[in-house]
Amino acid sequence: MSDTAIANPTHRHMTTRQRVMFLIVGWLIVMMPFLFWWNSWFGRSLSDKQLDEYLHDQSKPRHIQHALVQIGQRMGRHDSAVTRWYPQLVTLSSHSVEEIRNTDAWVMGQDTSGAGFHEALLKMLNDPSLLVRGNAALSLVRFADTSGRPEIVALLQPANVLSAQAGTVTDTSTAGRAIHQNGVITKLSATGNSVEVRSPISGRIREVRARQGQSVSSGDVVAVVDPDAEQVWEALRALYLVGQPEDLAAIRPYERELPDIPDRVRQQAVASERAISHRAK
Repeated sequence: MSDTAIANPTHRHMTTRQRVMFLIVGWLIVMMPFLFWWNSWFGRSLSDKQLDEYLHDQSKPRHIQHALVQIGQRMGRHDSAVTRWYPQLVTLSSHSVEEIRNTDAWVMGQDTSGAGFHEALLKMLNDPSLLVRGNAALSLVRFADTSGRPEIVALLQPANVLSAQAGTVTDTSTAGRAIHQNGVITKLSATGNSVEVRSPISGRIREVRARQGQSVSSGDVVAVVDPDAEQVWEALRALYLVGQPEDLAAIRPYERELPDIPDRVRQQAVASERAISHRAK
């Protein structure tokens, strides 16, 4: 072993400023996911003052949705204090943001005594959104109103994804993939701009008809999406109460064991067919 001394490496100590910056960065890494969840989770309880502020916050649609969900939950607990916001619920039925109308349709179904709710839901059966029409129809069942039954049946059926304008396909998703509502299925190049074609529902892509490089026209079907289990289950529950024999063709496919469809959906489909057959007798 050499007698030559081995010099110890020089240890660099962090300055106070570096320590503070390190702690701040570490805090942000930990807190950012929490803050995102805190601001996006609709289960977070709001005070009456916050509810009023959120319900009128036109700059943040998710704030309005958050307030609507909270009001719906309180309606489910028969909290009479929320009736002060009932006129606003009727007004929101024609809001420009689809997600707000969709949530609003569900909320108005929580209290069949709400002034103007029944009339607003009937108007929502003509909404351009499939899900808004479906949620309005589901809520109308609580009013013993079956006029939305065709929209409930439509919730069981695959949704055609239409191109809103002409263009050339530059990218597409693939069949078999799960997709959320408003998820991008196809991208088009139209007059030099990139246009995204989004799914109107959550579910699984059954078929992609538009291929990369293909030209499509406005209104062309570029893909077909099967509805997700939750949408199907809610529709089957409603048809248990209001379904008619002509609806059985849409119900029976769900009586089979299907991939990605839980057994409770199959059981509900069987129960719904039995209820419809019993009424028909």
